[in-house]
Amino acid sequence: MKKILLSFLALGLFASSFGQNDNKKRPSLGVHFFLNDFKSAAAIRSNGLSNLLKTRDWHRTGRMNAGLAVSYMEGLGSNVDFSGTLGASFVDYPVPNKPSFNANNPLIEATAMINLKMMTDKYCLVPFLSIGAGASKYKGYYSAFVPVGVGLQFKVLDGTFLMMNSQYRIPITENGAYHFYHSLGIVGSIKKKKEVAPVEIPKIPINYDRDNDGIPDSTDRCPDVYGLAALKGCPDKDGDGIADIDDKCPDVFGYARYEGCPIPDRDKDGINDEVDKCPDVFGYARYQGCPIPDTDKDGVNDEEDKCINEPGPASNFGCPLIPTTLIDKVNLAAKNVFFATGSYKLLAKSFGPLKTVVQILNDNPTYKINVEGHTDSTGKYDMNMTLSKNRAASVAEYLKGAGVDESRISSEGFGPDRPIAPNKTTAGRAKNRRVEMKLRNY
Repeated sequence: MKKILLSFLALGLFASSFGQNDNKKRPSLGVHFFLNDFKSAAAIRSNGLSNLLKTRDWHRTGRMNAGLAVSYMEGLGSNVDFSGTLGASFVDYPVPNKPSFNANNPLIEATAMINLKMMTDKYCLVPFLSIGAGASKYKGYYSAFVPVGVGLQFKVLDGTFLMMNSQYRIPITENGAYHFYHSLGIVGSIKKKKEVAPVEIPKIPINYDRDNDGIPDSTDRCPDVYGLAALKGCPDKDGDGIADIDDKCPDVFGYARYEGCPIPDRDKDGINDEVDKCPDVFGYARYQGCPIPDTDKDGVNDEEDKCINEPGPASNFGCPLIPTTLIDKVNLAAKNVFFATGSYKLLAKSFGPLKTVVQILNDNPTYKINVEGHTDSTGKYDMNMTLSKNRAASVAEYLKGAGVDESRISSEGFGPDRPIAPNKTTAGRAKNRRVEMKLRNY
């Protein structure tokens, strides 16, 4: 079988090397009547071909089963055609090693064939050899086979052919059966033949070129100025691809949609109008050309406003002012916070004032508080810094323990760095040893 396939392939390559592609078969559709002959194939395998010829049973149509098929054909070369066929018939298919069905059932067969023609389609009668691959389905049985055959092609009209073909189908799977296949059909092109346009010899006009730019004056839009062929002979000083005669800004690179001028920027903010959402108001790229927004309209822009949804003065970062009565209560409470000498332990008399601060924070859940610790200059600097931080932290811990959320409290110690009175006197040093609490709402 391998030698047969190689022989057909070699013959096809040899045949397709001759003839021109203009003789290739155009894409075509066909309808075929066919006869499947299983009995003659079985007789040959049992008794030999000579015995079948003697009995002359091979040509009896009563031994065959009729069917119909459709096909698609297209030339691969001048002498090689591809053919794909799908056919159906009713037969009592002799599945090998299976009992006979004793009834006709539908048999579906599909093949892909290569037809190796002895001549091209320009001849009326063309003999051909065919080989390919096929598959079939009969009830629940599937099989594959190799069809080999001979045929004749009769040219009826340009692109229309009468096809006769006989094949011997050789099974290559266990459910397949040897059989003959004889078909007669008509195939017609579904694509028009390409018409070759006549070649016209162009007339060579006599042209002048006054500006010597290689573009004849007859097609030169700027015949007196050296220009570019791409711009029909006109110059382009700014190199924006727009001829100077059409460019409203011939010395500045621009765009056709702005008649050769750059993209405008009316508000001169460096963001061109095509992407500027506020083209008439100076703005910033981070706001797509618009000014910095002021959501609460309090005159403090959102980048500096710590309360963008509540109006407030710039002095309070755009947040509403805290009532002075509350500030005074917190300041009074801070003056009444006391610690053990040289320690950061709160004395019990500090708890009452601190409860007042806790109540203010509970009543105003948006408020926050900064606790600052300060000392006088007596003693070592590092010890005073540590003491001030610890005292501020003690107050913060008290507030947390009273239920104020940690995120609303900050504490810091400044040691002797921020005196409010001279450290040279006893009274001054007493003022400097203090805790300050500052309400804020940002």
